[in-house]
Amino acid sequence: MNVFFCFFFLSGFCSLLYQVVWLRVAMAAFGVTTPLVSIVLSIFMAGLALGSWAGGRLVRSVGSRSAGFLIRAYGTIELIIGISGLTVAPLLRAGRTVLTNPGTAWGSSGYYLASAAWIALVMLPFCTCMGATFPVAMATIQKAYPSRSSTCFSYLYLANVVGAMAGALGSAFIFIEILGFSKTLLVAAAANAVIACTAFVLASGGSTSTDLGATSNPDASAANGGAGGNSIVLPLLFTSGLASLGMEVVWTRQFIPMLGPVVYSFAAMLAVYLLATAVGSRFYRIWTKRNRIAERLTYRAAATLAGGCAFLPLLATDPRLASHAHSYLSKALVLFFGIGPFCTIAGFLTPMMVDRWSRGNPNRAGRAYAVNAMGCIVGPILAGFFLLPSIGERWTLLVLALPFFGFGIGSSIGDSTPSGVGSRRPGLARLLTVTAAASLALIILTENFETSFPEARIRRDYTATSIAVGHGMQRRLLVNGIGMTTLSPSTKMMAHLPMASLASAPHNALILCFGMGTSFRSALSWDVPVTVAELVPSVPLLFSYFHADGDVLMRSPHARVIIDDARRFMERTQESFDVIVIDPPPPVAAAGSSLLYSSEFYDVARSHLTPGGILQQWLPDGDSTVKSAFAKSLQHSFRYVRVFSSLDGWGYHFLASDSPIATLSAETLAARLPPAAGRDLIEWGPDSSAVAQFRDLLSRERVIQDLIQEDPTAPLLTDDRPVNEYFAMRRLWGDRNGDRTSPGRQQVAVPVRHTDTVISSPIASAVAH
Repeated sequence: MNVFFCFFFLSGFCSLLYQVVWLRVAMAAFGVTTPLVSIVLSIFMAGLALGSWAGGRLVRSVGSRSAGFLIRAYGTIELIIGISGLTVAPLLRAGRTVLTNPGTAWGSSGYYLASAAWIALVMLPFCTCMGATFPVAMATIQKAYPSRSSTCFSYLYLANVVGAMAGALGSAFIFIEILGFSKTLLVAAAANAVIACTAFVLASGGSTSTDLGATSNPDASAANGGAGGNSIVLPLLFTSGLASLGMEVVWTRQFIPMLGPVVYSFAAMLAVYLLATAVGSRFYRIWTKRNRIAERLTYRAAATLAGGCAFLPLLATDPRLASHAHSYLSKALVLFFGIGPFCTIAGFLTPMMVDRWSRGNPNRAGRAYAVNAMGCIVGPILAGFFLLPSIGERWTLLVLALPFFGFGIGSSIGDSTPSGVGSRRPGLARLLTVTAAASLALIILTENFETSFPEARIRRDYTATSIAVGHGMQRRLLVNGIGMTTLSPSTKMMAHLPMASLASAPHNALILCFGMGTSFRSALSWDVPVTVAELVPSVPLLFSYFHADGDVLMRSPHARVIIDDARRFMERTQESFDVIVIDPPPPVAAAGSSLLYSSEFYDVARSHLTPGGILQQWLPDGDSTVKSAFAKSLQHSFRYVRVFSSLDGWGYHFLASDSPIATLSAETLAARLPPAAGRDLIEWGPDSSAVAQFRDLLSRERVIQDLIQEDPTAPLLTDDRPVNEYFAMRRLWGDRNGDRTSPGRQQVAVPVRHTDTVISSPIASAVAH
């Protein structure tokens, strides 16, 4: 049995590596949008569900075959999964080429449908194989170790969860930083190959020969009736999967203001999620050997506790508590307090229900696990697209928790009283009463980041909750509780510097990332068509809060706002622009931000510049490796690059073009400004004239090679090597320079400690709940 534990540990480890990397490759290929992330994760979970069901049917059809045959089948499945490490990522990238063919015109919905079809075609067969490993391994155990098969699902589940946790931590803190995405996939593929080869050796070496003639586990026959057919199990399994993954979407919005938006925050949430699940599964393994409490009563009690624990994140993220979590350890403890209890109960409940419903029967276990995985598909879609935009985090948790209380209250209706447990029913009623009362208290008495800004203007959408707060020059934009941007002269210079540096007057401009709309507003002062692409639908709705003329400018025939991922928009559009202004969400280490800094992105941007056009890229001041890697990627894609330190004293304006960028005087640059643009440039200072403002900036010009030489060994920043996002190892081994936020997007003083963020959806666990 120990060898199967090792198999499923490695299998869970590989599954997490695949999921993390495939998601990032798909984001680079098809866009960093909530619908796209939902598509990828839904297909992943759908594959697990399909494979679990199909694997159960398969082992039922070959039930008379030997354990040796079944372990060879298991090894073959693992070998096929390993092949995915070599094929899926290249095929996903190929899909971008196919779907962005210049001769193909897609609407937004059509592009999503086409993307979903391609991703499903590429990923679904391999994800189906992942799902099939459970029933096939269970069938092998049933043949080889019949006396231990009745609870073998929970045994494999525990191993898989522990392996997935190792994969979550390993991918974030070690493999991707050192190897990049492509080579990390090779690590996973090699591990799958080791599993497969070991399985083949076991099958051919006769290590299970003494069991090859074993009869089916007698416990399995009980799965056709009795407690194994309990009608509560499948609905509760579906609900558990739905709530777990739906709550994961909510937790991301709740905890990121405290943890920060970097990949390590998402990895920490996922690791805690899986660690608590493993603890719950292990506790079930111990409990099941010592207890014979009626199953229906146990289901009801666990469901009731799960419903109550669902509200603990409200307390953990209350600004009055979260503001005291300064160190990494204290933040980890708050995180575990918030989500750990619920995940522990789910980790106890899920394997218990599958074990008791299947009684070791692989076919029934496959069906049960498939139901759980189907819930994992529905949960994030329900929470992200319907509940959060309309009712917010607090009430979304309530909606997701209510079914658990429903099982606690109503699951006994129509049931006969189990023998020996009648005295325990009043205890269940008391548990339900206390849990419901505590939950109600948490809903009423806790606060969230929104309550910290009673006069703020709030807008919600399927991507984020956006808040506009403050007065005068102290106005701030917060997205999911994170300070995103301030009113700063640097955001004006992002538009005016490249537009004034063109050899001739600009005819149009493209702004990537809206923020407060300052760069968009400044570009419109040139009286030319300006397009802006913004990921978060609610952000442009707050334009008038930050700029009194916002509503008027939005009605201008020159203004066009596109709600889309910036890179996805550029992949799909056929337009060209004289100026492209890029100001990615801060900080430079934000999760997913590398997709707007990589050499592949610049190759796409370059193709949309008119001859002589200029790209302006803002870079918040990062560590030496980040600055060097970024400068290399920009220089790799463009022949001519100039760089200026900002007027605020930190951060950089990069100008890049395939044509020489003229070295112009401050007087010449100022003379090229239309009157409205000249007034806009000096609206907030720091100088009193456009000439003085340009002169100040020109005096800060840097040589790009100086930035590169800060770390000559830094790799090129590419989609495959997101140097800015993964930094744990280099920080650990010497580079202690912290990233700094953008001057136009400074950290906002709110009752929680945080860094700035980029919107990113959570990575779902490779193990269903």
